[in-house]
Amino acid sequence: MIPIIVANQLSKTIEGPAGPLTILKTIDLTIQPQEAVAIVGASGSGKSTLLGLLAGLDHPSEGTVTLLGQELNPLTEDQRAQLRAGKVGFVFQSFHLLPGLTALGNVLLPLELAGQAQPKNIALKVLEQVGLTARLHHTPHQLSGGEQQRVAIARAFACKPQVLFADEPTGNLDHATGKRIIELLFSLQMELGTTLVLVTHDSSLAERCVRTYQLI
Repeated sequence: MIPIIVANQLSKTIEGPAGPLTILKTIDLTIQPQEAVAIVGASGSGKSTLLGLLAGLDHPSEGTVTLLGQELNPLTEDQRAQLRAGKVGFVFQSFHLLPGLTALGNVLLPLELAGQAQPKNIALKVLEQVGLTARLHHTPHQLSGGEQQRVAIARAFACKPQVLFADEPTGNLDHATGKRIIELLFSLQMELGTTLVLVTHDSSLAERCVRTYQLI
């Protein structure tokens, strides 16, 4: 089985006020297709930085990342974006919905950009799956936090990605709403066979995953 993600000796150093600051040092990990993997650690341990490196949103100071069989270091930003298009989804703590678009529009846009056939039918189906049929024409400011995150999840899964990166997806939600979001996230992950890479500080959430990487 070919891994979805491989990181070798991955390090990230930035320039701080007092000089170089090492955020991550010599990280090695391998993630297989359809796995659900948690990245945990204290605040400031580099969880989100690691997620960005694995997704090709940031460049490592040292080491390599291979995503979907392609080493990322030699690729330009456009080539990385092309690699991710239709194959990689994201769910963030702050939702990242486009405020001027409806729930339907937010899910429809990436489908149209990816050139999907019958994008509206796909968007309607996935919004029904997340229980938002009655909110299709509401803009983000007309939706609750939980509803906004359900739109974000629908958008992420609409293209049936091979891998989904989720960064503290329940961080801005109350406990009960967060629990429902997590059930939805894992339900869709299992249904579609998507690889899930999840950054979280919640140990009970990490236990839902097949493997956990602890950053210190």
